[in-house]
Amino acid sequence: MIDLKFLRENPDIVRQNIRNKFQDAKLPLVDEVIALDARNRAIKAEVESLRSERNKGSKNIGALMGQGKREEAEELKKKIAGLGADIDRLTAEEREVEEKLTADMMVIPNIIDPSVPIGKDDSENVEVQRFGEPVVPNFPIPYHTDIMESFGGIDLDAAGRVAGNGFYYLIGDIARLHSAVLAYARDFMIGRGFTYVVPPFMIRSAVVNGVMSFAEMDAMMYKIEGEDLYLIGTSEHSMIGRFIDQIIDEKNLPYTLTSYSPCFRKEKGAHGIEERGVYRIHQFEKQEMIVVCKPEDSKMWFDRLWQNTVDLFRSMDIPVRTLECCSGDLADLKVKSVDVEAWSPRQQKYFEVGSCSNLGDAQARRLKMRVNGESGKYLPHTLNNTVVAPPRMLIAFLENNLQPDGSVRIPEVLRPYMGGQDAIRPKN
Repeated sequence: MIDLKFLRENPDIVRQNIRNKFQDAKLPLVDEVIALDARNRAIKAEVESLRSERNKGSKNIGALMGQGKREEAEELKKKIAGLGADIDRLTAEEREVEEKLTADMMVIPNIIDPSVPIGKDDSENVEVQRFGEPVVPNFPIPYHTDIMESFGGIDLDAAGRVAGNGFYYLIGDIARLHSAVLAYARDFMIGRGFTYVVPPFMIRSAVVNGVMSFAEMDAMMYKIEGEDLYLIGTSEHSMIGRFIDQIIDEKNLPYTLTSYSPCFRKEKGAHGIEERGVYRIHQFEKQEMIVVCKPEDSKMWFDRLWQNTVDLFRSMDIPVRTLECCSGDLADLKVKSVDVEAWSPRQQKYFEVGSCSNLGDAQARRLKMRVNGESGKYLPHTLNNTVVAPPRMLIAFLENNLQPDGSVRIPEVLRPYMGGQDAIRPKN
């Protein structure tokens, strides 16, 4: 959510930003917000004037009664009662105007960074840099679930009977590998100075509204029936929600946190949810990184965050690239975003394994987070990035470490988490 004062003073910039995101249907909201804001401020001024008049009149009633001017006092009482009715009417209108104003502001997209390429959708995202040499082996790479099945490591049929499409059982060495990657990612981030956190896996609607756009919420979130609780789609939600309505002491910034959680997503409208595999699923686990920092430091932290993911994947011998998300591919709260994509030898192309985002002060404004600094209170910036998210990440891992005999090499960094094994070997 952008600053109302900024919109009031720079409506043309806000309109152009909406055009840059190819959301022209939202253009009328700018004029609507300006009109609602003007009406809201006018109501407040009128209510303040009426209250001042009422307070002054109330004091005069006692004086008139003391002077024996009973009739004048009664007339003044009637006038004050009328003022009270006007105040109540205007106060009710003020609530309605503010609710509509907030609703409009919540759907106007955040101002994107000038460096963001302009494009309609993810097909116009821009490759930034490649890390590691993509390799296509001289032997066929099976589909990822076929690799897993060769180890007796996955059961999609049973998961379908238990929970439906989009779920899975991981078994044996594949399940252990899944946990090993998460444990290694946790320790990798701790080694980079991040504090490890296990957050709540459910959040209230006030937090949901604070951390994501309505479109994202509708496409992602599972609601707990009969309760004001949602299952998290990523631990970023509850991690940033931790600071709702809080005043942060500036000396505690930056917060650099890495969190583990299961994640639950409806994947509403997503293609491929019916396909056999674990690329797009309703349930997965993830290690995340989150930063809350001073506004002037957010660009530096943004570059550090995506670099952490690149370094993690390269330590496991997986080639990756970074992709700058274009304007039309950015969620409404995001200022800038870079996807990290891993190389798939089977498909001979890259696919997304993580996303790094700078949200500026949008989440802080929605959640009413403030920093108490030397020169006064201000809104911090919030950033997040995927460290690793198996089982999707396992697709890249298995394909890039598969050997001609069907075994999978375990990179040196993972061996302590796999009981010292340098490889896992198929059962079938």
